[in-house]
Amino acid sequence: MGFPIVLGIESSCDETGAGLVRNGRLLGHAVASSMDEHARFGGVVPEIAARAHVHAVRPVIQRALDEAGLRLADIGAVAVTTGPGLAGALQVGLAGAKGLAYALGVPLYGVHHLAGHVAADTLEYGPLPDPCMALIVSGGHTSLLLVRDLARDRIVHLGYTLDDAAGECFDKVARVFGLPYPGGAAIDRAARAGDPRAVSFPRPLPDSYDFSFSGLKTAAARWAEGHAGRELPVADGAASLQEAVADVLTKKAVAACVEHGVWSLIVVGGVAANSRVRSLAEERCRAAGVELRVPPLSLCTDNGAMIAAVGDLLVRAGAEPAPLDLSIDPSAPLEYATLHPAASLAGAA
Repeated sequence: MGFPIVLGIESSCDETGAGLVRNGRLLGHAVASSMDEHARFGGVVPEIAARAHVHAVRPVIQRALDEAGLRLADIGAVAVTTGPGLAGALQVGLAGAKGLAYALGVPLYGVHHLAGHVAADTLEYGPLPDPCMALIVSGGHTSLLLVRDLARDRIVHLGYTLDDAAGECFDKVARVFGLPYPGGAAIDRAARAGDPRAVSFPRPLPDSYDFSFSGLKTAAARWAEGHAGRELPVADGAASLQEAVADVLTKKAVAACVEHGVWSLIVVGGVAANSRVRSLAEERCRAAGVELRVPPLSLCTDNGAMIAAVGDLLVRAGAEPAPLDLSIDPSAPLEYATLHPAASLAGAA
């Protein structure tokens, strides 16, 4: 008997995603974003995000099914993001996943959002190398992880965000520079016309695998303030900021690969879409003899396909499904790909 089709549901922030995966192959996926509703506030508003998920989750699942040429009855397991993320947003996805799993009589799996980003790579390149290094770079997370068997083994943290994540730094500095939200894409566009050596921005924590972009954000803001009354050379500022972020991310990631004897680096998360992060990672990996794997842009941002990919790995590994009292953990640390907090424990947290 073949492996079941796994439906993955993602609703941790402002994207509602659904994906369908079987035996490592992506059958179909769809994403709805409420980004436009948040743009005028310069960031994600949790209540708006949660309401958008309520309206989007059912149509998004149907779009994924239509793309795959499947029906609800074809689903053999459901995986859902149970943390970390915005509490209200996570609750919407979990409620939908529980309802579907119960109605279809299929197992339910709680998935850690960051493990989903790592698993997204498998939908493009196949099984993860064992071991591999994973650099997760997004609006809320910058993590450097040593990964073995994603479905079975504990994930080893080598470095993580101490304050502002890379994507958060881009968003905040973009606002100071007068660029639109989301800041990462705006910085990338503006940087194309700028000189990455124009401004000597700091490289935080050079002797650690941890990440801190708060000081870089402040340095960029001070630089902008220094141009009060004069035209701000936005392109040069954007290019220099982008270069600093890309330099820090790729230098630490490749150094960790070399130190730990790991010759595959996976770069995932929304900031993996940044053109300079990609090009500098390619350059440094090539020089160090490290294989670089970066998923397509559509799988870098939050999506249901990556959650389905984790669910598929768990099903094939024979992992225990979630209990009926599965809850969410908005601030869940990443230890394993599975995340099955009980309602009583989540409430206590």
